[in-house]
Amino acid sequence: MAGEKTTGLVLLDFWVSPFAQRCRIALAEKGLACESLEQELLGAKSDLLLGSNPVHKKVPVLLHDGRAVCESLVILEYIEDAFAAAAPRLLPADPHARAQARFWADYVDKRVYSCGTRLWKLKGEGRAAARVEMLETLRTLDAELGGRAFFGGEALGFVDVALIPLTSWFYSYEKHGGFSVEEECPGLAEWARRCGERESVAKVLTPPEEVHDFICLLKKHYGVE
Repeated sequence: MAGEKTTGLVLLDFWVSPFAQRCRIALAEKGLACESLEQELLGAKSDLLLGSNPVHKKVPVLLHDGRAVCESLVILEYIEDAFAAAAPRLLPADPHARAQARFWADYVDKRVYSCGTRLWKLKGEGRAAARVEMLETLRTLDAELGGRAFFGGEALGFVDVALIPLTSWFYSYEKHGGFSVEEECPGLAEWARRCGERESVAKVLTPPEEVHDFICLLKKHYGVE
């Protein structure tokens, strides 16, 4: 991107990972240049990934001048701190507002992806329970968003960046769960469209149909019918 700042940043990445996409969106919003190194996750993992994240052995990992930062929400906060002069700020200045943003990003982290995985991995009662939990989660987020343009107000912020990559997975969650985000949570659906119009988001998100194809690949990989 024109105007990007030289940073010494390298992201260990995977094309469809919503967690890695969080990092790429944040970096793009701030105009920070970053080299992306695509990783193999379903086969043998690279020595670089295993050495950089020996605990979880997964992406994303941000290397800053060779030093590793792991876990996507930790990386977002690191970017805020390490490049404090880079606008826009994703976390608000007010301590209470910052705490609220961290709370809701953590809520997204603990609920959406894991519940979505149960939707496509399980059948019967397990899938039915996951459907109930997913709808509860999405309705809770819809209520928290309220009538605001973004979760933090009028500007894209920390919670938006945490959640927006997962919206590419909604199509598959709907297919497996038998529901419509548009019908159940119209405010959240409109928010997703609004975020998707941003250049930083549009160039990063994986098309929902490609995510669905990837989930079908995962089902074969894990022997899920």
